[in-house]
Amino acid sequence: MDKFRSYSFLHMVCRGGAMAKISILLILYVDIWIALAFYGYLRGVKKIIGFQLGMNISVVMGGMTALLSGVLLIQHYPFHFTLITVISTLIGMLAGAIFGLLFDYQTFVTGLTNGVIVGLMSPMIGTVIEMPTLFIWFMHGFFVLCLLTIFVSIKRS
Repeated sequence: MDKFRSYSFLHMVCRGGAMAKISILLILYVDIWIALAFYGYLRGVKKIIGFQLGMNISVVMGGMTALLSGVLLIQHYPFHFTLITVISTLIGMLAGAIFGLLFDYQTFVTGLTNGVIVGLMSPMIGTVIEMPTLFIWFMHGFFVLCLLTIFVSIKRS
């Protein structure tokens, strides 16, 4: 009987249970607020950021918001492929465009196109992952690492 309980708990944690579905929406909510706070920070320091760093910021934020939103939404709503693809593409496009508009037109176009491309691919990635909890934590670790790298780059510029 204990083996069955441990298997079902492990299965729930790795494959996602009811609590995992709620936490997916919570994580998405936190990601949105992190991106908005980072945008507010960038508005204040955009005068010291060069063209190349601005382009990298636009690409990272457009791509990561599209990737995170696409994977999280397809994990929460697994059989709504078309709608999730459209939503994640629009989120990535919007994020890349807004972060790109902080700097110049070329950066705007680069962030926009990167958000579109990653937004189109992220639901495909989200449907084929075998251990969603591990992958979601890995993506968020990578997102935090990217943000820390950008913060250090801004301080050094």
